Amino acid sequence: MAANKQPIAAPEQGNQTSITAFILLGFGTLPDLQILLFLLFLVIYIATMAGNILITVLVVTDQHLHTPMYFFLRNLSCLETCFTSTILPRLLASLLTGDRTISFSGCITQLYFFGSLVGTECLLLSVMSYDRYLAIVKPLHYAAHMIGRACLQLTAGSWAGGFLASSILVLLTSQLTFCGPDAIDHFFCDLIPLVKLSCNDPQLMEMLAFTFSFLFLLVPFLLTIMSYICIITTILRIPSTTGRQKAFSTCSSHLIVVTLYYGTLLVVYMFPTAHTLRDFKTVLSVVYTVLTPLVNPLIYTLRNKEVKEALRKSCRKCMFGQCEPIRCLR
Repeated sequence: MAANKQPIAAPEQGNQTSITAFILLGFGTLPDLQILLFLLFLVIYIATMAGNILITVLVVTDQHLHTPMYFFLRNLSCLETCFTSTILPRLLASLLTGDRTISFSGCITQLYFFGSLVGTECLLLSVMSYDRYLAIVKPLHYAAHMIGRACLQLTAGSWAGGFLASSILVLLTSQLTFCGPDAIDHFFCDLIPLVKLSCNDPQLMEMLAFTFSFLFLLVPFLLTIMSYICIITTILRIPSTTGRQKAFSTCSSHLIVVTLYYGTLLVVYMFPTAHTLRDFKTVLSVVYTVLTPLVNPLIYTLRNKEVKEALRKSCRKCMFGQCEPIRCLR
């Protein structure tokens, strides 16, 4: 299956062939597992969408969850819903039909939204760690700092920062010349595998990718680590065991999500040119693109007492017919 090519004239290089479509190699090396992988990813996609939408609805409709922490959680769930929809539908279609081609415009569009949402999530997770830092380390200052306006500004800044950074990278990527080969060694359009197919010198784009990874991945990760060092130090100073357990329970869920997400991203994007352990990096890519959006609602519902209580109240009201149809999850 060959991607479409279109002849172009380049004064400095003579006649070339411009790539108009790419082939996502993805899991094409596992032909016997295509149906099994399709069913697996389909179940994960449905569960991810249902779980994150459920959390969003619960936070919006339950008054007890109208706090800064759950405001950020609602944004994270909305982000995960968009994020998983950027990758999985295209992957599912290729596994089902065997057609792994993607147009140039489709590839650039997927790259744009993927990059934007990755950057936004890195910043948002750092903001959530700051929220837990204030709540545990400086509880007397929490109400003054985490007012509604501050929460909106922090959230809006996370979304704006992620989309702005991705816009710059994608704009520069779209200006590159692609004259072959046309096979992307990934299951979605990621920046580094795409840039390596360009006829241009990839060093500039790889340096920019590393710079943005440093600013939007490593810096938020270090800030998050610093926040949790202060949080854990404060928790260990609490004299009662019950108090320590209660304090740690408020941030343990977020810590698990942070460890999964940042850990896999750091290996993949801070060392993008390394060719060793390529299959291992593919597995890590599946973790942060497919499994992390699924794990997020599971962790926050199974480990969070307030969310579980809100879910129980919603179920009881629906069972006894006390909820309005539009609010049947409340």
